[in-house]
Amino acid sequence: MLRYTALRFGLVVACFGVIWGLVRLRILPAGLGNSNYLWVALLALVISAPLSWVLLRGAREQAAVTVSEKVERTRLNLAASAGQEDEADDAARSGEPHTA
Repeated sequence: MLRYTALRFGLVVACFGVIWGLVRLRILPAGLGNSNYLWVALLALVISAPLSWVLLRGAREQAAVTVSEKVERTRLNLAASAGQEDEADDAARSGEPHTA
């Protein structure tokens, strides 16, 4: 997940640099007044989104698998803990000693 986040951030920074260069060369229009950096940042975010969808597909899918595995492990651990609590509660109600 950290790898995908770093790659995504790098893509935004790269887009910012390219767009800033194009604005400085007057190929793209500059923002109004002092809003030039805001204009470049917003344009970089808009352009990097579809680029990351295409260029970072593998890293995104790997991150999704990692997150899915962690969620599944947590779900199984939670179910196991709930089962142990139910067994302990049933044993306490019946007066039998609980063996874990």
